[in-house]
Amino acid sequence: MKRMHIHVGVENLDASIKFYSTLFAAEPTVTKDDYAKWMLDDPRVNFAISSENHATKGIEHLGIQAENPDELQQVFSRLRQADAPVLEEGQTTCCYAKSEKSWISDPDGVVWEAFYTNGESVVYGDAPSLSAVSANASETSCCSPSKAAMS
Repeated sequence: MKRMHIHVGVENLDASIKFYSTLFAAEPTVTKDDYAKWMLDDPRVNFAISSENHATKGIEHLGIQAENPDELQQVFSRLRQADAPVLEEGQTTCCYAKSEKSWISDPDGVVWEAFYTNGESVVYGDAPSLSAVSANASETSCCSPSKAAMS
């Protein structure tokens, strides 16, 4: 079963962890100095927040997290059918995790990722600008590829 992914940039990580932990009635499953993540089953969502140089305030991107490689291939197939360029990034390190992922933006420039996490990382990972994928994205952002690679 796939899981919705939402990544939000926050100014004050500690205050945001306190707020979202209260809202979700759960502590984060991952906490770093600049990042926190909740893997929730009700609602079924991978909700992540980043601070410092990884994100500007607000929604950074949305995504669909597959639970296995077969589910990921199903989502990738749907991405390829959409009327937009798809960047098949492949294996990458992002948000303290090792994943296989692809990127697309909707007609209004909202950035989406489809990914399957297959390991942990001790580093945040590369963080190129989301503005490279969508003109609506911020200049500082989470782990997204460059639009040049999508051409």
